Amino acid sequence: MRAALFDRYGPPEVLYVGTVPRPVPAPGEVLVRVHAASVNGGELHGRAGRVRLVTGLAQRGWPKRIGLDFTGEVVALGPGAASPEEAGAGGREDVVRGVGVAGPQVGDRVWGVLGRTFGSLAEYIAVRPRHLSLAPKGLDLMEAAALPVGTTAITALRDKAALRPGERLLVRGGSGGVGVVAVQLGRALGAQVTALAGARNLDLVRDLGAHEAHDYATTTPADLGRFDVVMDTVGTEHRAYRRLLTPSGRMVAIAFDLTRAAASLGYIAASTVHGRRRVRAFSGNPSHRLFADLTRYVDSGELRPVVDRVFPLEGIAEAHRALEAGGVRGKVVVRLA
Repeated sequence: MRAALFDRYGPPEVLYVGTVPRPVPAPGEVLVRVHAASVNGGELHGRAGRVRLVTGLAQRGWPKRIGLDFTGEVVALGPGAASPEEAGAGGREDVVRGVGVAGPQVGDRVWGVLGRTFGSLAEYIAVRPRHLSLAPKGLDLMEAAALPVGTTAITALRDKAALRPGERLLVRGGSGGVGVVAVQLGRALGAQVTALAGARNLDLVRDLGAHEAHDYATTTPADLGRFDVVMDTVGTEHRAYRRLLTPSGRMVAIAFDLTRAAASLGYIAASTVHGRRRVRAFSGNPSHRLFADLTRYVDSGELRPVVDRVFPLEGIAEAHRALEAGGVRGKVVVRLA
């Protein structure tokens, strides 16, 4: 089968499409024919070798695979993959909605992530049912590929920050892949949403539900006032934005400053245990239940995908260049089917 590969760390040009063995689902796994996947910021740094000790890209030989999330169709089941034990306490419908007695079935349209590994940019992947759920019925699988990252926003705002109706929320990077979901989710949870984004994207974040939108290039923290929750998808100036929190405020940081990685990660780690305005941090590894929640938000009309550009698998290097260039509105998607 075809897959996106690279044989050395470097710029987007190191990426190419090669041939690798088609996976055979192990016991408890399902085989998914991938329709599309998105390009995530962490993959850019992984491909460049900037975070070798943090990502699984440092743990395998060459060539390395890339891609984390996916949409697609179940085409085969490994032994035991349809069992309630593997699918979850409630079985098939627990994976996708809430209750049921069987696991995923051949023909199911699904979305998910590979867990703590890479390689979803391939024609087929083998994955455990706990890392996927049924994709929303009303979305094309290419559009849906822009939304698996939404599980990060759900974990950050609903689970870690416990965002409540009427609270003031600031989203840094409001027009990026996670940011566009965070703006919509914040509005759905009843918050007063302020978003920072590039000047050309301010209308977009307002359309997604932001009550206020400011150009990050001309707005300083001192211009913004106080917030109950700050969600940071940028990774810089954590200290300055943390000072904007109310006494009971919460900050969720999902990125760190790669130009001073040790200091940035150290500050985040220290801030999770010290001070009244603690920073919440987490390692993204969403479960099937979280994807089922994401599906419900989409089905209810509270979340919609924002796709910036779509590239074929052969354009994987160009897709990485597009994201690295900045100014992306939502997600860059790679189409396989």
